Amino acid sequence: MKITFTETQKNRLNELGADEKIINQVFEEKTTQARAYQKFEKIAVKKNKRALKNLLENKHKSELCQLQEDLANRLCQEGFTQVTTPILISAKALEKMTIDQGSDLYEQVFWLNKKTCMRPMLAPNLYEVSQKIMNSQKTPLRIFEIGSCFRKESEGKSHLKEFTMLNLVEWGLPEEERLEHLKTFGELMMATAGIQDYQFEEESSVVYGKGLDIVSHAGLELASTSMGPHPLDPAWKINCTWVGVGIGLERLLMHREKQTGIHRYSKSNVFLDGICLKMK
Repeated sequence: MKITFTETQKNRLNELGADEKIINQVFEEKTTQARAYQKFEKIAVKKNKRALKNLLENKHKSELCQLQEDLANRLCQEGFTQVTTPILISAKALEKMTIDQGSDLYEQVFWLNKKTCMRPMLAPNLYEVSQKIMNSQKTPLRIFEIGSCFRKESEGKSHLKEFTMLNLVEWGLPEEERLEHLKTFGELMMATAGIQDYQFEEESSVVYGKGLDIVSHAGLELASTSMGPHPLDPAWKINCTWVGVGIGLERLLMHREKQTGIHRYSKSNVFLDGICLKMK
């Protein structure tokens, strides 16, 4: 009879970051399986301890924090200005994004009450801030934000309830340059994140309209883009051409670090910089 590790053992080895070949091994007898599990768990725990020691004594900064810093610095070098906006937004702001009780995304929103929710995206605040800036400043205008967003999504291998978004937008560029700028900004972000295996695919969104998705060669969406004028713009009293890029940073790290799941590099009490903190 062929014996594999139990589901509990597989989950523990996976949590510790053991290789899939180890996790899926087949054994001839229970005794051999038990000894193998003890051996591989011990090896994996030691590996995590070494990585944690290196983080605390040498790196001092997680890959998620480092990626945020690298992307922000690169965008500032390109003339973008970083803004920070509130995590709590109003129902009216979402309605301007066509997210109301009849939309699919409405059910994924974390509502605090009927009028206030935790933002599921950065776009509403960027619209509002941009409109106010453009009341007194000339275009072109380049701004971006990096911050947490929240959605009631099933936490699968590539989704989180809380995730870190980067949204950049350039307002007032010539209309014929929009696709070129989208590709330039997308390539800039991928290069800064250390990702090479990707391609652009045309995509159309109900909320954001026509744009380009940045997709890994394996089919994982790494970033989405959009451009205007767009039907949403009048609700925010904006009337100019623009392009925007949205990126989920945890998903970028999952892909770059060749992980099978997104949680290892998420904001977590279990994982820190890909390291499992549950050593015992």
